[in-house]
Amino acid sequence: MSSALVGPLWGRRVVAGVGFGAAVAAVAVVGSVAAASSSGRYEALELPSWAPPAPLFGPVWTVLYALIAFAGWRLWDSAGSLRPVRRELALYAAGLVLNGVWTPLFFALGAPVAALVDIVVLDLVVAAQVVAFARRDRTAGLVLVPYLMWTVFATALNAAIVALN
Repeated sequence: MSSALVGPLWGRRVVAGVGFGAAVAAVAVVGSVAAASSSGRYEALELPSWAPPAPLFGPVWTVLYALIAFAGWRLWDSAGSLRPVRRELALYAAGLVLNGVWTPLFFALGAPVAALVDIVVLDLVVAAQVVAFARRDRTAGLVLVPYLMWTVFATALNAAIVALN
């Protein structure tokens, strides 16, 4: 590849990476603010014996958000532009919105049943993302598998909390 093309291509890749990172970071900030505004609510709930301690959520979500951003970027990069992957990116955007809504529903609004509905839909969207992304780029799909596993676990936890409280 000529050096004249490497510069613009590299620049577009960086800009796209920053864009995907910023979208995911916005979701993370919404979740962090909602969780912080209701500090102690998780510990005050009756939790199942298998519930993780509250301090575990931050590190887990940090890794997952990095994977989510990478998956979006990787999908875009493998396609070369947004147009060929707009359906997959619509799923991606829907997943980010559903993810961003869950924490305010559960913590800030204290609405665990509404949060449960949200996260069940999120599970379906993330599962569809894994399949759709993997069809375009196997790596983009595979890096979303831990996210799907965590949201399914979080769904079970949310359901248990609803049942116990």
